[in-house]
Amino acid sequence: MKNPIIALLGNPNVGKTSLFNRITKLHQRVGNYPGITVEKREGTVNANSKTYSVIDLPGTYSLFPTSLDEAVVYDVLADKRNKYHPDLVVVVSEPNNIKRSIILYQQARELGVPAIFVINMIDEIKEKGLEIDYDRLEQYLNTKVYTTDARNGKGIQQLIQAFEERPSHYVSRFTIEEKYQSALEEAKKLFPLHTEYQTWQFLAQDHVSFLDEKQRAGLKAIKDKHAFTFHELQKTEALQRNEQTSELIKDIIFHKDNLQLSATNKMDRILLHPVWGYVIFFALLFIIFQLVFTLATPIMDWIDELFASLIDTTAAVLPEGPFSDLLTQGVLAGIGGIVIFVPQIAILFLLISMMEETGYMSRVVFLMDRWLRPYGLNGKSVIPLMSGAGCAVPAIMAARNIENTKERLITMLVTPFMTCAARLPIYIVLIALVIPNETFMGFGLQGLVLNALYILGVLAALLSAWVLSKIIKTTHKSFLIFELPAYKGPDWKNVGYNVWDKTSGFLFGAGKIILAMAVILWVLGSFGPNDKFSNAESYVTEANPTLSEDELSEEVASYRLEHSFLGYLGMGIEPFVKPLGYDWKMGIGLISSFAAREVFVGTMATVYSLGEEVDVEDEEEQQTLLSKMRSEINRNTGKPAYNLASGISLLLFYAFAMQCMSTIAIMKRETGSWKWTIMQTVMMTGLAYVVAFIAYQALK
Repeated sequence: MKNPIIALLGNPNVGKTSLFNRITKLHQRVGNYPGITVEKREGTVNANSKTYSVIDLPGTYSLFPTSLDEAVVYDVLADKRNKYHPDLVVVVSEPNNIKRSIILYQQARELGVPAIFVINMIDEIKEKGLEIDYDRLEQYLNTKVYTTDARNGKGIQQLIQAFEERPSHYVSRFTIEEKYQSALEEAKKLFPLHTEYQTWQFLAQDHVSFLDEKQRAGLKAIKDKHAFTFHELQKTEALQRNEQTSELIKDIIFHKDNLQLSATNKMDRILLHPVWGYVIFFALLFIIFQLVFTLATPIMDWIDELFASLIDTTAAVLPEGPFSDLLTQGVLAGIGGIVIFVPQIAILFLLISMMEETGYMSRVVFLMDRWLRPYGLNGKSVIPLMSGAGCAVPAIMAARNIENTKERLITMLVTPFMTCAARLPIYIVLIALVIPNETFMGFGLQGLVLNALYILGVLAALLSAWVLSKIIKTTHKSFLIFELPAYKGPDWKNVGYNVWDKTSGFLFGAGKIILAMAVILWVLGSFGPNDKFSNAESYVTEANPTLSEDELSEEVASYRLEHSFLGYLGMGIEPFVKPLGYDWKMGIGLISSFAAREVFVGTMATVYSLGEEVDVEDEEEQQTLLSKMRSEINRNTGKPAYNLASGISLLLFYAFAMQCMSTIAIMKRETGSWKWTIMQTVMMTGLAYVVAFIAYQALK
């Protein structure tokens, strides 16, 4: 027997997700609705001798969708064949904005869905200077009104017990105007088993996905015949419901002196100021990223040392051979490469969650929306974009906070253009290699080039977003419509769950893909097709009989890499990278850095017989690597491999290319689709190739 389905329905910022967490007690899972990238949160609760499936529907202001997320809400409620169609809807409101929640409740009931009404955040009623006549509200809604405080668990058990309630018959309060009656009668013939309001909704919707082509064509013919649009019908309903509900609210909700709102308004005079608002936000953003790096670095170093020790211990215990190497250098190193991201992700989402819980994130959205909207983004895109300066993995995950599906997708697609920390070792080496250590207008030329690369990342992200906003089509136009909530202290349980949800999602979702790709790259670099790989030491010794033990070891590693599958792949792609000014050795670097961009430096050190562990921040080791790279001759041109043309070409390639399997894995995890992941990889790498080609051909 199927579990009864309880759906939580409400506007954004009413504490619906906190209520969901309380009800399910974290017995929940997060995924996507089938075939689309809208997040689905589903949990269970055992009560009343039953197991209920609880669904946290995306936040919406009405059942007339303006985004794909809101379209999901309408489809779930209106389509009785939908697998998530609820047995009961819990409409969640909060004290300061009950009117909109009442309208949402009315629409749900008139669609024929049983619903109950909940006022959450009741602890704020007194603080907000409100008084509610619950008896009159229950009479008007024709249902019992429940009160909860998800922050401390008050009223949760009573609400769960109410899941067994089936509200009595609801009489529609929406009156369809006479001028639409003839069109409505024609539409009823298309849907003889539906209620009058359900049929009205079909006429008033732009697109109803669960109707067949014949029904959609019939609705279009009726609207064309009577010369009205879905916008007109939606406006008619919205005006009537708002007028009715505004009159009702006057006799049910009474406003007293609102001390909390007064304090919020005083704070907003500063935090939303046209100058100081931006100064404070960017200062706060700077502090957040400093904290992410400052707090995460020692933990990441500890994780790095822990896995290095674990790898050494395992290698010492196991007998030498392919299995030992696979376990230590492939599997354990791959797991270490996943776990090392956890501190950054956890700290970033801890800070973002606190901003959301206190109400400040809504102010950030308001401030930044006007600047980002021309590029097809919205105010909430600023957090992922700025986070991308640290690491694209947590940055892409931060885009979950963007409700509009198109804007969330575009944000995820362009965030990797932002210059992340992994690019920095490559930039340090290449800039030192090909840019003169001179001054220009009093500024160091090398520093100016580094700054230009960061600015280039921002421009690439914004321009790509603008292009993608023209390419990616949606039937829903995004509007910035939301209430600025009063400031309040964070719900720490909600913060804790949010941090756990993001970090565990990365570990167990994207981590599987990262680990698989890490092992594949290890195999390619650790095995070769002929005896030049397996007998590398003999070949090197024969050619260089006077080498010391350390020099021999480094030369053997370089020779093995050259004759590994990875080395032959590097030679195989040489015809493709030759127009960019690269040789096969750089080709190996491009392929190996797919594991992580910063691997390029270690790979080049191995290719040039310096060993993998080169610290580019160590002046002596950096100079050793630079001298080797400067002396390298490109066999295709007979000139230095690293000159101004090839160096700039390589810098630009890494500035644009998708050279990070962790980012690819998290994109697959967040979009639930290889389509967008592959498109992003092709788009970025294609752009990188074209820009690098133009730069090299112009400068050579």
